[in-house]
Amino acid sequence: MRKGRWSLQTVIIVFVCMVVTFSLLITDLLISSRIAKETEKGQAEKARNVARMVAHSPLVIDAMSGERDVKEIQTFANEMRKVTNVYFIVVMDMRGIRKSHPDSKEVGKQFKGGDEGPVLKGKEHESISKGALGPSLRSFTPIKDATGKQIGAVAVGISLDNVETAVNKSRIGIYIGTMIGILIGVLGAVILARYIKKILLGLEPFAIAKLLEERSAMLQSVREGIVAVDQQSNITLVNRAALKLFDKAGLQDNPMGTNIEEYMSSTRLGDLLKTGKPELDEEQNINGMTILTNRVPVIVGNKVVGAIATFRDKTEIQVLAEQLTGVRIYADALRAQAHEFMNKLHVILGMVHTGYYEKVVEYISETVDHRNSEIGFVTKKIKDPVLAGFLIGKLSYARESGAELSVSCEQPLPQPAVSDVTHELITIVGNLIDNAIEAMNGCMVKKIAIEFEYGDDILTIEVKDTGAGISEELQNQIFNKGFSTNGENRGLGLYLVSQAVKKLEGEIILSSKPGKGTVFTVYIPYEGEGDQNDSGNDC
Repeated sequence: MRKGRWSLQTVIIVFVCMVVTFSLLITDLLISSRIAKETEKGQAEKARNVARMVAHSPLVIDAMSGERDVKEIQTFANEMRKVTNVYFIVVMDMRGIRKSHPDSKEVGKQFKGGDEGPVLKGKEHESISKGALGPSLRSFTPIKDATGKQIGAVAVGISLDNVETAVNKSRIGIYIGTMIGILIGVLGAVILARYIKKILLGLEPFAIAKLLEERSAMLQSVREGIVAVDQQSNITLVNRAALKLFDKAGLQDNPMGTNIEEYMSSTRLGDLLKTGKPELDEEQNINGMTILTNRVPVIVGNKVVGAIATFRDKTEIQVLAEQLTGVRIYADALRAQAHEFMNKLHVILGMVHTGYYEKVVEYISETVDHRNSEIGFVTKKIKDPVLAGFLIGKLSYARESGAELSVSCEQPLPQPAVSDVTHELITIVGNLIDNAIEAMNGCMVKKIAIEFEYGDDILTIEVKDTGAGISEELQNQIFNKGFSTNGENRGLGLYLVSQAVKKLEGEIILSSKPGKGTVFTVYIPYEGEGDQNDSGNDC
């Protein structure tokens, strides 16, 4: 995706500033027009009030009635003009002859402007016209005597320049308010842009779109199922691999937007939202299908805002594990046998050099007989070829480690009816033997005895060693995942044993005393192949 010319922060600032400026300018135009009209109206109201005051003045009425000297009107009008700060006050008779004027030379002359007609007919009104003093806003009011007879008129004028000045003064406040509003809008736009930028982790829109496309492609390409939920345990994301696994487990509805607890009751994502602690490599059952899942919380600002689970059908993982286990067992057996064979060759070579040829023959015969009897015993008693091969490899591995491993089984152990049992047996036996070998490090006597006993569809496996033993305090912890007395990144062996026994619905009993060795006894339900109903072949 091509990067834009402007950053998100610049776009937000420019856009917000444009909106604020446009809004304030429109408001300014509307308010300015209204204020101008109100100001003009106020000036006209002022002129009208002054005209009424003069028209109702006893002095003016008496002078226009002939009861006082008409010249007093000029003096009175000029005083009123100064007090009220109007442009002019003109008193005229019914013929339009001025009795007062700011310019005394105009007194006695005809009123100019041509807009005095209505007032001489008794009608009060306002107008804009040009007279001897120039254009002005005028208010006309008739003068009436005590009987109500009109005897003249008053014209009060306010200069249009003064009106415009008043309007401009009113607009200055609007302009100042508009500028302050624009500045506040710009400041708000900058703060808003920075806040949005912070929320988006400094990413530009094109980068966010690219990340979303990459995330979508990644989620849909992986083979593991992925499900994400929000704080309310509602599903917000599910990829194609997850939908396939759900369909395989009989969950066919579209889960998007539904509550994970309602859609899949066996999940623990709801609990994870409360604890905030990740759960790794956990088994989960979905309608009879076992999956291996990892659950981790989504934390933003030290607050759990959701959770993500990745999972895969354990059957696939188990097949791979069995293949890897078989290869590893074969490799370990070959390595141990090769090491053991080299040691025996060194013994034979030494005897040849010293001339003990009869001893060489005797030593070779004993070695061959012992090897044949050991392999023959295991293959005769253990009918499962995978388990038998595994035990033969462990016999060589134990000798290589300096320990003596013995296998006993009175009657042949049939091959299991379910092949998955073999994998779990290898996990149980293999880890118990390895744990026993490690427990005997530093001991003078290193002996391990493993005994198989089968009867009444129950297989009993007993692994006994001559190690240092386990204290009662540690006995309660050794089956916990990650617990080990041998350093970090250990502690999985006995945990896997407990998980395998649990899966086979069995039981494991530990008996140990410090300095007297350890005995692990495992009881598991076991059904032999082709001999399910015959308990006579128990071992």
